[in-house]
Amino acid sequence: MKSTPTQRIVLLISILASVVSVLDGFIVNVALPAITKDLHGGLTLQQWVVDAYLITLGSLMLVAGSLSDLFGRKKVLQIGLMIFLGASLLCAASPSGLWLILARAVQGVGGALLVPSSLALIISAFSGSAQGKAIGSWTAWTGIAVLIGPLVGGVLIDTFSWQSIFLVNILPVAVTMWLLSKLRLPEEVRSGAHLDIRGAIMGAVGLGGTVYACIEQGRYGWSSPLIYVPLVIGILALLAFIRYERRIPQPMLPMGLFKARNFSVGNVATIFIYAALALSSFLITIFVQQYAGYSALKAGMVTMPITLIMFVLSPRFGNLAGKYGPRWFMGVGPIVAGLGLGLLLRTHDPIAYWTQFFPALLIFGLGLATTVAPLTSAILGCISPKQAGIASAINNAVSRIAGLLGVATIGVITGVGSLTLADFHHGMLLVALLLIAGGTVSAIGIQNNPQPLTEQPK
Repeated sequence: MKSTPTQRIVLLISILASVVSVLDGFIVNVALPAITKDLHGGLTLQQWVVDAYLITLGSLMLVAGSLSDLFGRKKVLQIGLMIFLGASLLCAASPSGLWLILARAVQGVGGALLVPSSLALIISAFSGSAQGKAIGSWTAWTGIAVLIGPLVGGVLIDTFSWQSIFLVNILPVAVTMWLLSKLRLPEEVRSGAHLDIRGAIMGAVGLGGTVYACIEQGRYGWSSPLIYVPLVIGILALLAFIRYERRIPQPMLPMGLFKARNFSVGNVATIFIYAALALSSFLITIFVQQYAGYSALKAGMVTMPITLIMFVLSPRFGNLAGKYGPRWFMGVGPIVAGLGLGLLLRTHDPIAYWTQFFPALLIFGLGLATTVAPLTSAILGCISPKQAGIASAINNAVSRIAGLLGVATIGVITGVGSLTLADFHHGMLLVALLLIAGGTVSAIGIQNNPQPLTEQPK
């Protein structure tokens, strides 16, 4: 069935809003060496520039999902775009590392408002096989944004400066705002509900404490109270968050959704897969610049094979998963991707892209294209449209938090120095194991024809 003009506008808005948020989470990777050269701070600053964005993005995305259900997806998207644009300008004007870290945190607040609302728009505007195809296109472009970010960043940095990677947001944000002003789509809102502010605070403290400990332990050591005190506080806050969310009548994280098997299993798989994706992107981009001596542009082109494979194959695998079920696509895809990146354990001096990186990235790209669209469809396909906002928010929050923790573990792998060849091997081994674990969980737990969860269980 041919999509309507409104559906086409919805899909374009959703893709642009998601791409803006996701692109900025990954475009910065290729700029990190240039940023630390100007602002100093070494690997620790590089981790914080990435994770400051992901902390607020991940911890507030659930609040944003509730906001989109309470006040409407369109309004929340508009506010998120304005915050994101303002923070991007602050990032470009950063005179110090601390300024940039704080601006990135504000940028994450805006990003948190974009992703769940954009996917919820698709759920509300499409149904049946058309919905699966739309989700496949949204997922493909979101995945491409993750992978094309380093290339775009490399071009901008080599042509202008690292500040330009934040100014590139102006045009897509303006276009998205204009399209939103033209959109005529009935809003689905839930009256009488309230925001779970206490839960949001506990979630942010939990994530902030654990991430701080992982990043800074290389500087102070695990035995320092500057490390173990925030770590303990973070872990206790996360446990308190889960306990609190199970007890309140209108939680930010509705635990009843996890009674849907594909939703719960899919989110566990998401943890493994997206932690691996964020960690591998960070490590590869930094390694080829700091160790192999690549320029920013050349480093950005390293992952181009993955981008091309995702662009061509991801929608096709989304359609196939809609026809045959997502289980084996989600099971086989991550394992293939893990085996691909496992080939990077063969990397040695002198670094040779075509014989060492290219074959590994081709296989990784094939596995990733097999995975991403079926993963999203499986998770959201068992949830009612009325809960699409919070369900998509949970899954996107899980993926961002997984990426956040993945990047934070770099401090455990490498300490505070620059990446060595041995560090790179250790990181790629961890990435491969994470992907294989994600595929194994999916193959065992995902169902092809699950019983739909029509309403939130009590």
